Amino acid sequence: MTTNATNHYAIWPDRIGAMKEETPDIARGFGAMFQKLMGDGALSVREKELIALAIGMSVRCEACIYSHVEKAVKAGATREQLLEVAGVVVTMQGGPGFVYVPKLLEALDALGLSAPEGVSV
Repeated sequence: MTTNATNHYAIWPDRIGAMKEETPDIARGFGAMFQKLMGDGALSVREKELIALAIGMSVRCEACIYSHVEKAVKAGATREQLLEVAGVVVTMQGGPGFVYVPKLLEALDALGLSAPEGVSV
């Protein structure tokens, strides 16, 4: 099944590449800031990516959700940790956060972190 998440992961690299070609100053400026601030420090990369995911869900940014789920997984976040982030978002934001939990689930499925056996989403 094709979802917004699988579509995102399929086309995002080309879209970002095209954006970088057309707006190199924006790409360099943002890239330098991102690399400096999202690396290990007092907080780990995993912790920072979980925070970024929560913010992405809170501001209802689909691309942010998909990007930060992927980066959090690469940094070692588990499905359980990612779902706990969703719980914090819903606690802090209520309904607007709740309706974006399916985007997180789509991303997990697209990245191969499907629900455990017997759990349907």
